[in-house]
Amino acid sequence: MTDTLRTPPPAAAAQHRRPFTLDPGRWEAERSRALRTGHVRDHTCTAECEPVLVYERTRWGWLAWTVPGDGTPPDQPHQIGVLTPTASRMQRLAMRWLTRHPAQRLALAPTIPASLRLSAVAVGVISLLAGLFAMGHGVPVEAALPGMVLAPLLAEHLPRQLDARAREHVRSVEGDGACRYLQRLAALHTSLVQAAAGSDCHELRRAAEIGRHLLWDAAGLLQTPDTRSASAELIARERLMVQLADEVAQRTHTEDGPADADQPGWHERPLGPYPPGFEQTAQPASRRTPGTSPLKGFHPMPQTQPDHAVRAADVYLLFAHEPYYPGPGAQEINTTLVAAASLLHPRVRQPDGAQIHDRLTQGRQPGEIVPLATLTHELGGGADWPTVGDWESVTTDLLQLVREGECDALSLGLPEIPRTLICTGPHSYVRTYDAAADQFIAYGPTERAAVLAEVDKYLACIVAEQDLWPGDGLLPSPARHHQPSRG
Repeated sequence: MTDTLRTPPPAAAAQHRRPFTLDPGRWEAERSRALRTGHVRDHTCTAECEPVLVYERTRWGWLAWTVPGDGTPPDQPHQIGVLTPTASRMQRLAMRWLTRHPAQRLALAPTIPASLRLSAVAVGVISLLAGLFAMGHGVPVEAALPGMVLAPLLAEHLPRQLDARAREHVRSVEGDGACRYLQRLAALHTSLVQAAAGSDCHELRRAAEIGRHLLWDAAGLLQTPDTRSASAELIARERLMVQLADEVAQRTHTEDGPADADQPGWHERPLGPYPPGFEQTAQPASRRTPGTSPLKGFHPMPQTQPDHAVRAADVYLLFAHEPYYPGPGAQEINTTLVAAASLLHPRVRQPDGAQIHDRLTQGRQPGEIVPLATLTHELGGGADWPTVGDWESVTTDLLQLVREGECDALSLGLPEIPRTLICTGPHSYVRTYDAAADQFIAYGPTERAAVLAEVDKYLACIVAEQDLWPGDGLLPSPARHHQPSRG
């Protein structure tokens, strides 16, 4: 994939701008049903109105559309639901339950506001007839009566309980601003899914998988009462989604000719309306309140780096640690990447941090990601660590800084094999046993390099905007001493 980004294919870009884009006949059928059975949206609607919703199911969730009274298709969903990316078959069935046709209800009387489900009334009639039949054949009244009473009650109240259980695996948003923003991300994600469908290309399938997680994360952020506090993270996710869509478009259209040289890059092209609650400000200050760093998520947006920060080497330290969860329902974080200059933070154990920084930045390429295990390999397999510093205390301090928002970081939840690979030396192998095939599988330097390349893609999306903020009050880097290295 190249770095020049283009607009997603028109067919994909048009997805979800109108209901049932690929099946207009479906919309006409649903619209006709809504006109017969529910309340359509027109000039007589008030805030208390509950217009009938038409659900358009997708692989990742659904879009719920209202039916305008003038006959034109709507251009914005009333509600968007996103299913968890790791949904099981039962959870997908739960999503279909949530998007079923609304239950028909029967009013009790003109003066009584309450109503009953038609299904509950039907079950009540059937249970009454069944109970009378059973009692006519010798079944005691005390045995038949509870079933006659409970059956309609279950039919009336059980669907609500099932709705509540099903919603545990779905994030849904409503409101003009939130739906408009998530609608745009959904269109981008659909372009990724379409490109990956039927393809055996790992990069296309991986892009669609990442897009699914971005959509899930964005839906969660849009559920927060104060969307202004989440706007930076929303923009970061949209930028990454745009980049993924443009890279996929380039890959799938390589044979159509070279990219348009006049087409602006993704970081130059406007992303559309900002998320709800976002306000543009002047140049951001380098200092922020602890706990407000947008870099605690999977795809962060960095802040301005202080002028006095060491930027010459532009190197990054990648280290694994005990897993933690930044918030309820959040992805597990087990690996963190920080700018090398964060090792000079006064809250990091010193002079150990400064000495590790000195060792980390020696002989590196600009922008290089250096796993902690690589340093261990260079230091005689760890034998020379005592001459450099206490890496365990330093990484513990770094992780504490990240979690308190005192420096920027790329926080990752790596799978078991990739995480194990970055915890081993550059020439080591990791072997696993495949019981189904009764054979051992070896992962080595090639797979390790692929993991680092994948991390570098995420990092590139961030530093294209701003470098990672290493924190304030950094200590001066000590004079470099050539440390002994082996291997």
